[in-house]
Amino acid sequence: MGIEKIRPMADEVASLMAARFGGLRRGQQADLESMLRKRGGALPRRLRREARVLADADLKSGQPKLARQVDFDRIDRAYKALVAYLRPLGQGLRLRGGAASIAASVLFGLLVLAAIAIWIMLRRGLI
Repeated sequence: MGIEKIRPMADEVASLMAARFGGLRRGQQADLESMLRKRGGALPRRLRREARVLADADLKSGQPKLARQVDFDRIDRAYKALVAYLRPLGQGLRLRGGAASIAASVLFGLLVLAAIAIWIMLRRGLI
């Protein structure tokens, strides 16, 4: 494992966090540091520490002298633990959850519209 593999690992964990916990607008790509700031509290404490290790290694990998201080075994363990936790929520479940959210929003809007229509009909004496 080399220094050049740290960035893709951090990006994958960040995209998995964004997919599972939200926090990004459509079309945006987040780095792990910003995802930890936004949605890091959604991770269990043990995994939050692992994500912090990976984010620190990602920052160090951009600077050659600091990159020599990186413990690759620790980073590999952190990456595997985070991916094992974040990956089980599959794409199908995310799409189904998104569709359910949209359907709930539409139904709530229709319910509010019906309530307003009934209120107007009551005020005008039609009911």
